[in-house]
Parts: sequence; C-alpha cells; structure tokens
Amino acid sequence: MEWRSAIFPKSVTTQPTKWLIKSVPHLELIAALFSGFIILVTWLLESHLSSTWFVLFHLLAFSIGGYAKAKEGITETIQNKELNVELLMIFAAIGSAIIGYWTEGAILIFIFALSGALETYTMNKSKEEISALLELQPEEATRITNGQEEIVPIKQLKIGDTIFVRAGERIPADGIIRTGSTSIDESAITGESIPVTRTRKQEVLAGTVSLDGAITISITKSADETMFQKIINLVQSAQEEKSPSQLFIEQFEGTYVKVVLVAFSIMLFLPYLLLNWSLEESVYRAIILLVVASPCALVASIMPAMLSAISASASKGVLFKGGVHLENLSHIKAIAFDKTGTLTKGDLMVTDAFYAQGTDTDAVLAIAGAIESQSTHPLANAITSYSKEQIGQTKTVIDVVDLRNISGKGIEALVEGQLWQIGKPEYVGKELAEAFHDGVLNQLASEGKTVVFVKTEDRIIAAFGLKDTIRRDTKMAIQSLQQSGIKTIMLTGDNERTAKAISEEVGMDAYIANCLPEEKVNHVKELQQNYLHVAMVGDGINDAPSLATANVGIAMGEGTDVALETADVILMKNDLSKIINAITLSKRMNRIIKQNVFFSIGVIVILILSNYFQAIDLPFGVIGHEGSTILVILNGLRLLK
Repeated sequence: MEWRSAIFPKSVTTQPTKWLIKSVPHLELIAALFSGFIILVTWLLESHLSSTWFVLFHLLAFSIGGYAKAKEGITETIQNKELNVELLMIFAAIGSAIIGYWTEGAILIFIFALSGALETYTMNKSKEEISALLELQPEEATRITNGQEEIVPIKQLKIGDTIFVRAGERIPADGIIRTGSTSIDESAITGESIPVTRTRKQEVLAGTVSLDGAITISITKSADETMFQKIINLVQSAQEEKSPSQLFIEQFEGTYVKVVLVAFSIMLFLPYLLLNWSLEESVYRAIILLVVASPCALVASIMPAMLSAISASASKGVLFKGGVHLENLSHIKAIAFDKTGTLTKGDLMVTDAFYAQGTDTDAVLAIAGAIESQSTHPLANAITSYSKEQIGQTKTVIDVVDLRNISGKGIEALVEGQLWQIGKPEYVGKELAEAFHDGVLNQLASEGKTVVFVKTEDRIIAAFGLKDTIRRDTKMAIQSLQQSGIKTIMLTGDNERTAKAISEEVGMDAYIANCLPEEKVNHVKELQQNYLHVAMVGDGINDAPSLATANVGIAMGEGTDVALETADVILMKNDLSKIINAITLSKRMNRIIKQNVFFSIGVIVILILSNYFQAIDLPFGVIGHEGSTILVILNGLRLLK
C-alpha cells in the first residue's frame, strides 16, 4: 500500500522550519541516531582527546540529540503551563554534565531522544483524510438562472437555486429533483453498491453520482449543511477527541515531574541541614536523584514492546497506525461491521437463474449478456459476467440495435427485430413478475437478493437473482470473535429484508438496517455506552465517521482512501479472521508492558532509596538505570516472535 506523501506548504519561504520537517520526515530519528554515533566515537577516542574536545563532542551530542525534545518540552510547558518529562530529562542530563559525568548525561539524552523519535515515526497518522473526502466534493456546479446555464463555485449556491447535473456527474449539493430521473450511485453516502432510482420530488445527496440520466435539482441545503459536509465534520470532531488513557498519561506526567523536582530541591539542602551531610554531598546526591528518577526505563517499557508487536502484526497482514490502537484493541467488547465490501465482497454476482419452460437457456443467456454488455450498470456487469461464465464467449455475433436505458428501471433493445426488455419487476410488469416460476420473486427477495427479469414477446422468459456474496473468511471470523466473548453487530445502509438475510447467513449477534453515516455514528456511540470499548470495521467513505468515532477503527485493505486514512488499523489482505489474531497479540503486548512498567518503577524506587542511604555513586546509578532500560527493551522484543 502506497501512502500519500506530505504536501509542501505554499508558504515554504516564510516557514523554513515546518518545511524542513515535512521535507525530511525522519529528521528527529536521524538526529537521535547521529547523537548516539557521536557519543560512541567520543567514548572510543576518550584517551586521545583533550578535555576541551571531549566536552565539545558531548555538547554536540547534547545539542543534536536533545534539540527536538528540549524544544517540545519548553513549548508544551509554555502552552500548557505544566512541567513535563522532557524537561526533567534535560535537567538530569545537564546535572550530570555539571558534576563532570558528560557521557552518562549524553546517554540519557540519546535514549530518550531515540524513544521519542521512534514514537513519532510509528504513531504519525496521516492527516489527509479530510483532503481525500474533499476530492469527492465537486468544486463547481451548473446553475440555471432565467433559463441560462452558468458554472459557479458550489460556495455560491443558495437554498432555492436550480442546478443541472448530467449523466455521469457527481451531484454537488443536497436537493430535490425538479425534472428528469436517473439511477443514483449512493455508495459514497450509504455504502450500498446497488444504485437506486430517483425521480421528480425525490431527494438526492451531495457526493452521489447520477449514472444514466440528466436531472435538474432544487437546492435544499447550503454547502456547509450537506450530508457530505457532515461526514467531514464528524471525522474532524472524532479525531480531535482525546482518549481517557491519553488524558491520564498527561496528568501523570505533570505530577511525576513535580514530585521529582520537589524531591530534588529537598535533596539539595535538607540532608545538609538535618543529616550533617556536606553541601557537596547533598548536591551530588541530588544530581544522582535526577538521573535515577529520569523516566528512560518507563518510556522504554512501552515503545519497544509496541514497535515489536506492530512489526509482528504487519508481517501477518495487519497494519497498525500507532501503538495506542494496538493497546486499545485488547479492551474491545463489541465490534460493529459495515456490510458491503466488509462482510461481503462488494461485487454483485448472479446466484440464481430461472427460465420459462421450454426456453433455450443458452440463447437467452447469450442475448441477455450481449444487451447488458453495452451498459455500465453494476447489475448489467454481473449478468454479462454470468453469461460468459455459463456459455463462454459466443462465436455468433448478436446484433443489438436501438438500445435504450430506461433510467432506474432497466434496459431494452431489438435483437433480430424482436424487442427484449431486461429490468426490475415494475418494468416488465409486476403481476407477470410475481407469477413467474411459482412466485420465485418473493423467495429471492426474502433472501436479500435483487431480482432482474428478461422479457420478450410479452412474456417473461428468465429471472436472475443477484447478491453481494459473503467473503470466504467472514463466518469463521465472526464465530471466533463470538467465542472470545466479543459481540458482533452489522450496520448497513441496506433495507431491513436484505440486512436480516445477510445477518442470519453470517451469524451476527445483531444488525441495524437503513443506516446513513450520521446514524452509524450514533449507533456506535450507543454501543460504546453499552460495551464501553467498541471497534468499527468498514471500507467505504460512508464508514469514515464511524471509524473515527469508534475506540478502534479497522479498514479493509481494498477500501477507499478515506477509510484507509481515517482508520487506526488496516487489514491489508482483507482477511477478517486476522482481527482475532490482532486482539490476542494486543493482550500479550499489554501483559508485557505491565511487566515492564512495574519492573522499571521498582528499579527507580530501589535506586532512589539506595541513593538516599548513600549506597550508590553516580556511575552505578546510571548503570542501574540504563540496565533496567535495556532489560525492558529486551522483554518487549519478545513480541517479535
């Protein structure tokens, strides 16, 4: 999967820093690694360097490795008026340098900078989903004023204006059809792959496509109130909300820094005043306290484990955009699934064919395939493919003339002077359709299938049942999730009958039909109230708000760009069974992270107490502190297996 590269801002010359970051997306990681290289070289050449060069090399490592974190710490402190861990690390490193332990301070900076750089690299989500949505919104519309057509920006459209939309064009605004009729591809809004017929006085939505008819529309909503704009707003608002875990971490960080700085201040003078320590000893022990209390091990407790789990997951076809989403996945109690393109393949197929008695089935299939091959309608494509599968490529040339698309109803043409009609029951005659083959229409419809009839010489001679088929791995995936105690719910824009049929076939715990994007979001929020932690699986533009609202959004790898960019997790191979594997990995990762956190906190406590009782010196403090960091990293790397 190729992700979109960052777009350079127009104001490059006025914003050189931002331009540099976008031009070199891994600059922070490169700086951290380079500072580590300088530290290594300085350590190897220490015996050959003068004290001046020794200090200069370490200052260079401090500056290169610590710049990003120092800037981040200072900026966030000013903005939030709250001290943070970044500043604590800088203080610890500077304190080490002040008392002559340059290498120890530089190593602290390097490890913290490297962790931060890796976190930035792995958790940097794409911010282009809104741009991808806007690409589907036409920028201009054909407005009709006093009988004259004029091209205007959609922002100039007002309620009551009349616009003209040609066949094949995307509708630019919500409104009511005044003249004409057409089949509308509403997949961008509802996710339903089968086009729907819209005629006079019926509503159409911005972002949908008029497939085969020209229509005029009276606008009913301004550009900023359309259903399409609501999708954009929902994605934005959902992404801006902070998770409870994130808020807790931010609060913990501020408290942690304050406690350490207070302890540092006390250590500077209290032992000197009350315990008969020398002032030099008190300052020395206070600096050691800053070093051993620095959060390198705590940071390393999480990121290496997450990176390892993300790498292992990616090798199995599941891509996480950040470790936090992998962490959250283990808490999921319910998963909502879109239907079309998620539980199903998203491609219509002929599943049933019925013929009138005495009919030459091959001849009917050949003619129906020849007629439908001249249409781009999804139903026509399915029948054309079915014809080729059943009888192969016919050698006889079928001369199709006077072909006409009957908008929203079907298609008709002359073959050897005989009129052939292919379409909906209403088009070929509802009574004839309902009576054909002992009422097969009702049977197929109850199974959630779309029925297309073939009529000639005033009688129906064939009927085809079409359906969006279930993915091969869907049933197994749903069963595995249910066995793990996770509730499964289908959210679909389909009608009640189709939704019920698919839900029963797949084995879902529940389903909700006739869902527009805004309604899907509301249903996801209701599920969150009932189950607390909810995931959403989808593939279409219409799923983007729900994917952003859910605690974890999961997109199919073959989904739209918007779904891929909005989701937190991507199933690269479109295999739903991989979800249960990812959940298992998430639980294992969380166990390892808890082990690391308790261990690292325990080491910090032991080192702090040892320092207070004057049992360790600074080199041993650094060894204990960095040793615990290495151990938790190695423990996290076990997830690579």
